[in-house]
Amino acid sequence: QVQLVESGGGLVQPGGSLRLTCAASGIRVSSNTLAWYRQAPGKERERVAYMSMYSNTNYADSVKGRFTISRDNAKNMVYLQMNSLKPEDTAVYYCNKIIGGSATLPWGQGTQVTVSS
Repeated sequence: QVQLVESGGGLVQPGGSLRLTCAASGIRVSSNTLAWYRQAPGKERERVAYMSMYSNTNYADSVKGRFTISRDNAKNMVYLQMNSLKPEDTAVYYCNKIIGGSATLPWGQGTQVTVSS
């Protein structure tokens, strides 16, 4: 059974940093394209970053230069390092496996990130 579990969210002040973790089971992160998404209240879910099986990365314009996606193949985890956080980064963050640009797995619980002073 494939499962992705997000963690690492919290409350942070503007300009602060957080690192999110996506722990995978049932799939190998090194053999799949994994992405981070977020959904803010009243808004549609949007993809913020992904890393391909070849370690290519892609970022939404809104987070480029501030967020970094990475993975640890041995731990079978994917990370999202978020720096210079802004209030507009406040959202529930999710990870998912993508194929052809689309998420393919049921959404998990996500992890809440709140950026506020």
